[in-house]
Amino acid sequence: MAKGKNGKLTEEQFVLKAIETLGKAGFRGIHSVYSGFNSAFRKYYGEGADPIGATTRLSKAGTIVIAYRRGGVMIYKPGEAPEAKDSGSEALAKMGV
Repeated sequence: MAKGKNGKLTEEQFVLKAIETLGKAGFRGIHSVYSGFNSAFRKYYGEGADPIGATTRLSKAGTIVIAYRRGGVMIYKPGEAPEAKDSGSEALAKMGV
């Protein structure tokens, strides 16, 4: 894996490697907080590093997919995120309207 100018992994490389290595068996993504990703990102790049900004940029570029969850976000590779539920339609169906 080629490294960036400063001898460290690029943010993209770091995030993709984190998804591959920090995930629990049977799950395709990682939770940004509970997996230790945010802490590891700050430790690797320095205390001023912004894992939220990095993952937001990568999400906008289509490199990763972010799904908001309690306490943080789930981070997935493209095509591996579960499909979003249409909770409004489900609620209407339950209500019978």
